[in-house]
Amino acid sequence: MRLTRFTDLALRVLMRLAVKDPRATGDLPTTREVAAGMRVPYTHTAKAVARLQHLGLVEARRGRGGGLTLTAAGRSASVGALVRELEGTGDVVECEGAEPCPLRSACRLRGALRQAQEAFFAALDPLTVGGLAASPTGPVLLDIARSRAPDEL
Repeated sequence: MRLTRFTDLALRVLMRLAVKDPRATGDLPTTREVAAGMRVPYTHTAKAVARLQHLGLVEARRGRGGGLTLTAAGRSASVGALVRELEGTGDVVECEGAEPCPLRSACRLRGALRQAQEAFFAALDPLTVGGLAASPTGPVLLDIARSRAPDEL
């Protein structure tokens, strides 16, 4: 199974926010800074942040002293549940489209693909966002954030 770029970006945003306790430093990353650190377009990052905010996983504050923070729900969120939410649980293959598959009434592949998709999600269920940001990933994410020059933000 292949994740969409949107899901990949949303997970990376969550991981980036999970590595730093904003209350300890008072320095909250902005959407623009996260986008620059991840080397992705700001507009794509803003859409992912908006969706994560809608899901209650990220809090975004505007203005001076604003920025992004990971909520407690975001830190403890199951990666499998997030991927299900962001990707949807639709069929892996299209059997009922404009040209329905002639095998749809007796196909064993569709059911096998559904089982494989659920096994994929189930393998991600025990992982949490906080766990994904643990070492060795966390320090790398922080280095990426620190290495971005101000003119790139």
